[in-house]
Amino acid sequence: MDIQLLLLTIGVSFILAVIAAPLLIPLLRRMKFGQQVRDDGPQSHLKKTGTPTMGGVVILLAFTLAFLKFSAIKNTDFYVLLITTLGFGLIGFLDDYIKIVFKRSLGLTPRQKLFGQLLFSAIICWLLINNGHSTAIGVPGTTWSFDWGGWFYYPFIVLMLLAISNAVNFTDGLDGLLSGTSAIAFGAYAVVAIQATSLPAAVCSAAMIGAVLGFLVYNAHPAKVFMGDTGSLGIGGAIGAIAIVTKSELLFVIIGGVFVIEMLSVVIQVTSFKTRGKRVFKMSPIHHHFELSGWSEWRVVITFWAVGLILAAVGLYLNKGL
Repeated sequence: MDIQLLLLTIGVSFILAVIAAPLLIPLLRRMKFGQQVRDDGPQSHLKKTGTPTMGGVVILLAFTLAFLKFSAIKNTDFYVLLITTLGFGLIGFLDDYIKIVFKRSLGLTPRQKLFGQLLFSAIICWLLINNGHSTAIGVPGTTWSFDWGGWFYYPFIVLMLLAISNAVNFTDGLDGLLSGTSAIAFGAYAVVAIQATSLPAAVCSAAMIGAVLGFLVYNAHPAKVFMGDTGSLGIGGAIGAIAIVTKSELLFVIIGGVFVIEMLSVVIQVTSFKTRGKRVFKMSPIHHHFELSGWSEWRVVITFWAVGLILAAVGLYLNKGL
């Protein structure tokens, strides 16, 4: 596989994001597309009120242009990757738009958001079925796999896409947190894609690396723009699609371990409060718990980046063929 092509994809996507962001940020300010900060969250976040959001448009724009430019192969994998990323990103865009323009704190209703995710997941399943996609699922770190047929596999990947996109969405809560952790995850998946000899997945990973790193230039603390659900759901869709295309479905639990931890912290918190009336964490997702425990925002972000890097390395070590 042409490594130079992947490096060029990263570079072009990065430059596109770096150029697009300063053009979009003033526009978002003029349109008053500002972030609404929760009153019950860390008090230090109140000063972020009004910071432009929906910056995920920059990520999706840079990604799409680079992915289309450098994807020499337009096969089923290519369309699965593109449709999942942009489809989930579109759901996030609608959610952000409704929140800001119509002043609805919840944006899309949970039912509407679920319908959209299921719709695009169904399209992906249809593409995979027509292409004879393998329904076997490999166990990381072993040569063992199991194949319970399409009746199990396709509902599994639908649930996986929903879980991954929401887990990634939960992680977007601090300046640069998701941008950095997702860049690390995409870097690991680029290696996985190379090992799986999937050029579309490798180019997709590379385009996303450049896009999120370019966005990070403006999203690092103190953030000049937030990605919103437009970015986080699009990123989640891309990670899920890459995992499916490269047949590394279960490997996400390790490479995307930070996202899994964030989601589990929310599940644990909600379950504990509803069943016991007590909170396990000071606030969920768990990155807010550390903030309320006295950690600076930058310390939390750097620590989570480090954990993400370690987990990505472990995932690559366990990946078959490394």
